[in-house]
Amino acid sequence: MEVSVKTTCPRDCYDSCGILVTAKSDGTLRVAGDPEHPVARGALCAKCGVAYNGVFQDPEARLTTALRRSGPKGSGQFEPVGLAEAINSVADRLASVIETRTPADILAMSYSGTMSLLASGVPSRFVNATGASEVDDGTICNRSGVSAWELMFGTAQYGFDPRTARDSSCILVWGANPAHSGPHAYRHWLGEAPGKVVVVDPVRTRTAADADLHLQPRPGTDAALAFGILNALDDMSAFNESFIAAHVVGADEVRAAIEAMRPAKASAMTGVPEADIREAARCYAAGPALLWCGQGLQRQARGGNIMRAVGLLPALTGNLGKPGAGIYYLNDVATRFGIDADWLEGTKLRRVEGRTVGALDLATALADPQGFGAFLVWNTNPVASAANSRALKAALSRDDLFVVAIDLFLTDTARYADIVLPAASFLEFDDITAGYFNLALGVQSMAAEPPGDALPNQEIFRRLASAMGLEEPALFEPDDAVIAALLDQAGFPGGFDALREAGEWRFGDEPHIAFADLAFDTPSGHIEVASAQAESMGLSRVPVADIDSPPADGRLRLLSPASQWRLNDSYANDPRLMRRASPAEITLHPADADRLGIESGQMVSIKNAQGELRLTAIVSDVVLPGTAMSYKGRWPQLEPGGDNLNLLYDGTKNDLGESSAVHGIEVAVAPVG
Repeated sequence: MEVSVKTTCPRDCYDSCGILVTAKSDGTLRVAGDPEHPVARGALCAKCGVAYNGVFQDPEARLTTALRRSGPKGSGQFEPVGLAEAINSVADRLASVIETRTPADILAMSYSGTMSLLASGVPSRFVNATGASEVDDGTICNRSGVSAWELMFGTAQYGFDPRTARDSSCILVWGANPAHSGPHAYRHWLGEAPGKVVVVDPVRTRTAADADLHLQPRPGTDAALAFGILNALDDMSAFNESFIAAHVVGADEVRAAIEAMRPAKASAMTGVPEADIREAARCYAAGPALLWCGQGLQRQARGGNIMRAVGLLPALTGNLGKPGAGIYYLNDVATRFGIDADWLEGTKLRRVEGRTVGALDLATALADPQGFGAFLVWNTNPVASAANSRALKAALSRDDLFVVAIDLFLTDTARYADIVLPAASFLEFDDITAGYFNLALGVQSMAAEPPGDALPNQEIFRRLASAMGLEEPALFEPDDAVIAALLDQAGFPGGFDALREAGEWRFGDEPHIAFADLAFDTPSGHIEVASAQAESMGLSRVPVADIDSPPADGRLRLLSPASQWRLNDSYANDPRLMRRASPAEITLHPADADRLGIESGQMVSIKNAQGELRLTAIVSDVVLPGTAMSYKGRWPQLEPGGDNLNLLYDGTKNDLGESSAVHGIEVAVAPVG
């Protein structure tokens, strides 16, 4: 008899889809969208629906036993080893680093490979208890935007409740493409919202093409565009002067810059038609309006300033603290439910301070023999996703660097490990999910036993703690006790079985209004357009309307957004998705293709000082002249030349938060042959 259980997708995605998993008579699982879930509505996105029924259940692709390296690092040559022996080997080497060097000479790195609370949070107890150093995960993805809106609004993780869109006359989506990165948010939320949708994106994405209005600025000109829209809003007397007087600090310090950025001037600087700038202002002025800033927006040289400039729109129009209005960059759903992240991650277990390494400095940090003696990595694949990928490969090849990878698959990073430990997938253990868009807790239900010796992340770290002789009780707290404590913290009216039956629990029956009290966690308690904190950090006191210089010498600016077929670099090894996403392509505007003598389907070289890749050209006006686009997330080991786009990124940081400026890469493109 077939048996079904409810669970929730824990991936790095806006949707947090409800899933119905059915154990079939042949022992396999059928993974489908839960028809009763308000987000999934019975369907999964193209990538998850394929991968969860494909590579996630493939016994040939999954790691089912621990592995010990038997060949050169990076070669992928391993021999099977018993799990207990492997864990003891890891424990002995980590203990040796602690004894002969310092605990801080162990570097731990994890990110969003799975975002369920136990699998992502509990391993930090081990890291804290040992005193290991950590990679600052915010610098991998979104720290610049977080820092910018913390300066301005006091937080970037307290966004609007998506349900409030029912009261909004306009949704302004700036630098996000939910058609790829949140397909259900795109289809069911944005597609069904009653207000007009305005999209700002340098690429005519599917989200942009379906919008009521698409503004397509040249990359790096977003701040000037924001000031141009503000000028048009001022022309319409759309600034809420009473709101500004009561809740905004420093508005007068940007008035002159706004007055100087007439829409015609903004049009000349950005390439966006003046009429579209004024129409966007009219839509936003009608209010109440929502502003969604995507994480790709801040991955450019002046990303922090751009986030502050765009944040002026709600600040000066008063689009905060009321139904249908608000801002969104992230929602810290777990914290809003009352979950204690410090308790979950065992912050109090730390007795010895480690070091913090920015993600963009990873290759340099690991290359130094005096820096780190061990590298412990899980929930992420930095060889496929980090800057300076060739330098990182060289650093991971150090004979004296002990590398441990915990994963479902033999990823590019795992190929450089001395010991690989097999991880369980989200289908194989109980947990709780808390996404970063919809305000809901979801259930994660065990639908099958992990294959072979695979274990959930948290259980692997419990066994490592035991092998190292650590004694803190929090290191050994079982899953059911942690889950019960989290549900108690959240105030869920029932135990885990009740959540399993329901599938998810929403944050109230009505939309929650962010900043309803119009109190902001800034030094002044107000929205800080002018920020002394920013000034002390060497930044401009107020946002400015500057732009990036266009590429010179015939180069193109390379954008690398999210693909429809991969979730960051997850699912890149699923055979069906590989076929759909191959070959690796680069999209060029017809004017650039004509200038360079390139036709669609032709092999081209793209290179800069970092290196060279060969991709297949696609000629399309979805990108602007001077701009090229290639989707991120491919595994280097599966590419003909053994590299992906990160080969071309040298790790240059943007203006705030030690964050990525990957969308500022410039490349020379030429036909091959």
